[in-house]
Amino acid sequence: MEPTATSSPEAAATQAAAQAPESFEVRRPTDGSVIRSVPVDGPAEVRATVERVRAAQKEWERIGVRGRTQWLHRWRDWLLDHREEIADVVQEETGKVRGDAMLESIYLEVAINYWTKEGPRFIADEHPKPTLLIGRAKRLRVRYRPYPVVGIISPWNFPLILSAGDAIPALTAGAAVVIKPSEYTPLELMEVVRGWREIGAPDVLAVVNGMAETGGALVDEVDYLCFTGSDRTGRAVMKRAADTLTPVSLELGGKDPAVVLRDADLDRAANAVAFGGFINTGQVCMSIERVYVEEPVYEEFLGKLTAKVRGLKQGQDGRGYGCDLGAITSPEQIEIIERHVEDARAKGARILTGGRRGEGPGDWYEPTVIADADHSMQVMVDETFGPVVGVMKVADEEEAVRMANDTRYGLSASVFASPERAERVAERLEAGAVNVNDALINYFFLEVPMGGWKDSGIGWRHGATGIRKFCRTESIVTPRFRTTKDEPLWYPYTARRRRLLGRIYRAVNARGLRNRLGI
Repeated sequence: MEPTATSSPEAAATQAAAQAPESFEVRRPTDGSVIRSVPVDGPAEVRATVERVRAAQKEWERIGVRGRTQWLHRWRDWLLDHREEIADVVQEETGKVRGDAMLESIYLEVAINYWTKEGPRFIADEHPKPTLLIGRAKRLRVRYRPYPVVGIISPWNFPLILSAGDAIPALTAGAAVVIKPSEYTPLELMEVVRGWREIGAPDVLAVVNGMAETGGALVDEVDYLCFTGSDRTGRAVMKRAADTLTPVSLELGGKDPAVVLRDADLDRAANAVAFGGFINTGQVCMSIERVYVEEPVYEEFLGKLTAKVRGLKQGQDGRGYGCDLGAITSPEQIEIIERHVEDARAKGARILTGGRRGEGPGDWYEPTVIADADHSMQVMVDETFGPVVGVMKVADEEEAVRMANDTRYGLSASVFASPERAERVAERLEAGAVNVNDALINYFFLEVPMGGWKDSGIGWRHGATGIRKFCRTESIVTPRFRTTKDEPLWYPYTARRRRLLGRIYRAVNARGLRNRLGI
């Protein structure tokens, strides 16, 4: 029930708090059964958590990168020792197959090694050289100081990579971190944060659980907010952050294309599209969801892709690595997948394989290849976020580039052609990252930035920007020599002093002897 128009703000808040659930259930996507209930953290609990880690952050920053690295390395070793158990939790609450589940903790291990090695260089003090002649008497220094508390709101498709994976550079920079995971997948993050506490690390990493109210409260309390999710929710987060002038970074998904041209290695292209489109059951922001194939090789490519996808095995494999695809993690997402496929079918597309919801308990959808797709179909313009790839025939390279760019998204893309041609086409695509004769590989190179254009987001992961975004810059200007009681630029302004300074500036800034002398 909405509060009445005559209700006071305090009464409305009390009423909302009374209606808020005290806990929520985490279910197995494979059969819908309940794993456990998790208590909800309301605004008061969120505020208390942020205040607690904020109090510990000052000492965390003071111990320096070297001290923080020691704790992060201990955490990495804990992750290594518990890799199998973490993967068990990942599989249970996401429905992933073992191969995809293992990527989560392995990424964290790699990320800790990368950020603790390269992070100190990225956030080290800088010493620019003064341009002004008068500035030569000054020493310039730029420092990177962490935001005290970084908030992270993470999605359900990669519950560790897109939560703890973002926390690692923030922690390396010296920030404290509070994470709100998706209500569908909180358990694995809770497990790895338990490991942080188990090694005795400082109290600068915490989890708060809940739904929209919890996320909104986190936005209100932190000093920087990192969000990954839908563009619709991202806009809401940004609007709320504006109330407190809290800076944000937003990774908002995509509708990533692949371009396959006539001189491509079609076997490699088909294998790459199958991997890039169906890894994690297609639940990847950078999944290949639409493919544009040059007409002369269209049918041949379709045959190779369809054969590859038909050979994929879907199911539960425990620790056995026996399956390629798992279940759909979010029960809401399978409705979107089904709607996109049926829309394409109704508009004349060919369903070459798959195209059906799985029978029995749980949320399953078959790996699906759709031929003869076009931009009148939802499957080619809206994010599907499932095991579905639409393929469209194009006349030539120009049409392929035009159609690939005909989207409000711009996260990543792939091009398959001869190396020189593929790289030339890659430079014309409107996306934050482009893979040449490959798929998804850009995310695994932490050395290069990862972020979106257009509606795919604001800000970047990885590389120098991936850690500096968690910092505020501080510039310090210090005299190099013993100071006097006065400076040439200070008061009083006099004609004689200004003429002298004018001659000096002209001599320094002009080009050519006559100009420097004012002749």
